[in-house]
Amino acid sequence: MKNYITKFLASIFIVAGIIGCGSEKKEKNTTVKTGENKSEKREELVFVNYRDIRDLNPHLYAGEMYAQEMLYETLVNIGPNGYEPCLAESWNISEDGKVYTFNIRKGVTFSDGTVCDAHAIKANFDAILENKSRHTWLEMMHLLESIDLIDDYTIQIKLSKPYYPMLTELGVTRPFAMISPKAMKNGSTKNGVNGYIGTGPYILKDFVTDEYAIFEANENYWGKVPEIKKILVKVIPDNQTRILALEKGEIDLIFGKNMIDADAVNKYKNSDKFTVALSEATSTRQIVINTSNEILKDKNIRYALQHATNKEAISQGVFYGLEKPADTLFARTVPYCDIDLKPFNFDMELANKYLDESGWVKGSDGIRTKDGVRLELSLLYNSDSVTEKVISEYLQAEYKKIGIAINITGQEEQSYRDNMKAGNFDMVFNICWGTPYDPQSSLAAMRQRVYGDYAAQLGLEDKAEIDEAITEILVSTDEVKRQELYTFVLTRLHEDAVYIPLTYECNKAIYTSELKNVKFTQTQYEVPFAEMTFGE
Repeated sequence: MKNYITKFLASIFIVAGIIGCGSEKKEKNTTVKTGENKSEKREELVFVNYRDIRDLNPHLYAGEMYAQEMLYETLVNIGPNGYEPCLAESWNISEDGKVYTFNIRKGVTFSDGTVCDAHAIKANFDAILENKSRHTWLEMMHLLESIDLIDDYTIQIKLSKPYYPMLTELGVTRPFAMISPKAMKNGSTKNGVNGYIGTGPYILKDFVTDEYAIFEANENYWGKVPEIKKILVKVIPDNQTRILALEKGEIDLIFGKNMIDADAVNKYKNSDKFTVALSEATSTRQIVINTSNEILKDKNIRYALQHATNKEAISQGVFYGLEKPADTLFARTVPYCDIDLKPFNFDMELANKYLDESGWVKGSDGIRTKDGVRLELSLLYNSDSVTEKVISEYLQAEYKKIGIAINITGQEEQSYRDNMKAGNFDMVFNICWGTPYDPQSSLAAMRQRVYGDYAAQLGLEDKAEIDEAITEILVSTDEVKRQELYTFVLTRLHEDAVYIPLTYECNKAIYTSELKNVKFTQTQYEVPFAEMTFGE
């Protein structure tokens, strides 16, 4: 079986032209000679991304998150040991969990010279709330009662109910990053901004759409000024062109879970010239099953699909083991998700048994029928993803073995997302939102038409009970009770077999070994340039 999928998938990859290639990289010195004949560390880094930086308005969602992280900051940071001060140097939470008081750090200015005080923070919250409907995927938006100025450096946020992920949502990249009030358009950001002016460690100096962007260190930064003073971001859409540029010494760093394929990781993992780094699991690659579908309402059908999915084969054949097989919707490393759930092991015999029990009989063409209806389903994927296409074609062949006909359809990203949100699918590829958003954000969004989860769960008898438990999770102040509720919800979703988890995604980086302090943060989209340096 392993040999079969390896050959099957490899053939598709070859056709798609994604097998690794390249030449040896020329040596690049880490030092340059000054006029005084002294050696200095390199201060310029060349990065690469597959697309343009786009609109970096921190209160909207179009821009590249790594770039927004360079320019803007939030009240708090999410660090490896929990919440850390940022623009707020301290805070306190009322006993009832409904009032948050933030003491704003003094001595901080935006890169245009504007003071970042409580007035500037309030202006940002006002701008965000003006466009409230755009941000209702965050449960906090439903609970906000007021944002009040206490004094020049103190601001208070009042909620109608306690909300335990409050600091997490304030600490993620968007929409609660702070922009200079002078960059707003008449105090608003919903229709654009006049400039990308933040308090972060870098400033945007120049960019040419679809070609490059240049960031320079903010010499007036309130924290430690970065050692790398200039970052040139090149736009290179093609994976193999990026790898070749790295080998030629034209770029220093490739970073991101979707920027590097398994071939490249394997090729350079033992290299002296390059370093390969992989993070812990960040999110889950999954297939969502629409229980509103007349066929898929039958749990036996969903169980058959679960047992007919060889996750180990996908992990090895597509990802060379870099993405581990996923047994559950969230990895055990995700908060509140270290619970005992019985995996759906790969078992074709058991899959056939579930279909037999539901009265589906194989015809002469190998496809099952019942009451004159063919057991035929569609699988929707994002056509921009070669990986999803490969997995779709593999599963199509596998599910046919148990008598299920799968029609696979690829759509461009916006159409794919629109159809998923509207529930126009039988089965569809998706991913969890990942750390630090999960599990709370993915679960909260299940109660409304954000992605495909809401529609997919409508056929469940216990949908209302699951939604009620999720709501209670978000406002619970009792840690023990919260864990019990998470266990209840995740167990129900698992046993209802709404999701086929495939693999756990991880963040990836390949970079010249001269570059140091390349790390993965709690926010998977952040590239921590400010901590990097060149040298021994």
